[in-house]
Amino acid sequence: MEEEDLKTLQNPESYVMEKGGEIFFAVLDGDVVGTAALIKKSKGVYELAKMAVAKNLQGLGIGKKLLERCINYSKEREATEIFLITNDSLKPALSLYLSCGFVLNEQNDDNRYERGNTKMNLILGE
Repeated sequence: MEEEDLKTLQNPESYVMEKGGEIFFAVLDGDVVGTAALIKKSKGVYELAKMAVAKNLQGLGIGKKLLERCINYSKEREATEIFLITNDSLKPALSLYLSCGFVLNEQNDDNRYERGNTKMNLILGE
């Protein structure tokens, strides 16, 4: 866990909600099994952050449903772009993002995360 992670996780109201973002939860049999946050960075641009699914439930499509909900939420708000910062060692996550239309952005100009060596973007429209 890095400092930037802690800021967001310990203060979701000020880091996500008050900025116009949203936090999503995947619930299975009454238990939260996954989460994702969309942080509004500027007009029409959201950052997908803190996406995770319980380890024992990965591979069941929960992450894809969460990601699709985040994309639809962004479109409903007429966003033009979603970006994310991840690590290239997270192969299943990278595959998920690519399958939903994200593309690698070779110009990763976001240095908030020491381990975040990969930036991806999804262009939704103009």
